[in-house]
Amino acid sequence: MQLVYIASPFSGDTEFNISRTCGYCRFAIQQGCIPIAPHLHYPQFLDDSDKDELALGLTFALALLAKCDEVWVFGNRISQGMAGEIAEAQRLGVPVRYFNSVYRQEGRRAKRGFAKQNY
Repeated sequence: MQLVYIASPFSGDTEFNISRTCGYCRFAIQQGCIPIAPHLHYPQFLDDSDKDELALGLTFALALLAKCDEVWVFGNRISQGMAGEIAEAQRLGVPVRYFNSVYRQEGRRAKRGFAKQNY
């Protein structure tokens, strides 16, 4: 099974964004993948309002990203945090796939030319 890093918005309407991210994780499972969504995990015990704990959470998240086979980007906007995750994936050569909010893959793709699949 592939490990896929789920990149989606967190800040703002966090309750709504958490709900959406849970759906994105379920979608990844339905595709036969193991989802990794650090923004669901680390806020459970790290304080995002504390800049040191936020930085620690981001460090942990990027370490997990480096272990993943792909990064899946969801939603109709790219947050600052997501942009950093995408940049790190590209730096590491981890393929990035983009999905809109209804799980349809969009045309943007990062390197490593995997065959396009529609969901």
